[in-house]
Amino acid sequence: MASLGDMLFLIITFAILMVLVGKFAFKPVTKMMTDRQDKITNDLDYADNAKKQAADLAAQRQAELQNSQAEAVQIVNTAKANGDKQRQALLDQAQQEVATLKQNAQTDIEQSKQDALNAAKNDVADLSVAIATKIIGKELNASDQQQLIDDYIKGLGDTNGAH
Repeated sequence: MASLGDMLFLIITFAILMVLVGKFAFKPVTKMMTDRQDKITNDLDYADNAKKQAADLAAQRQAELQNSQAEAVQIVNTAKANGDKQRQALLDQAQQEVATLKQNAQTDIEQSKQDALNAAKNDVADLSVAIATKIIGKELNASDQQQLIDDYIKGLGDTNGAH
């Protein structure tokens, strides 16, 4: 066994060594452990903040996507309404053109009918004069011809039921 002096020397040396270790080694190790714990805590806080920001960005993107979809639907609906308006305008214009063409055709038919009646009237007048000249055997003057034509036309009107 060791003597009391050796024991006392060992205890004092151990105590001094403990004080020195506490002052020079334990405090830096404790500080290093505290710094490490703070860094881990900060990293965890940063990760939580980044996760929250990522969730916020995802929610914002989702909202923007929904807005984009609503805008797309609105654009499609507006285009469809404009297309319907243009189609209706074209239909109205086509119907107006058809009505105008129909009216013009009716006018042309009436004019052709009137021209045909006038030509028939002239042909009838020429025939009447030729027949009257052959029947009477003489040339008629202009007033006599006009009188015969008028009488003939009046006679045609009476036979057709027109007065």
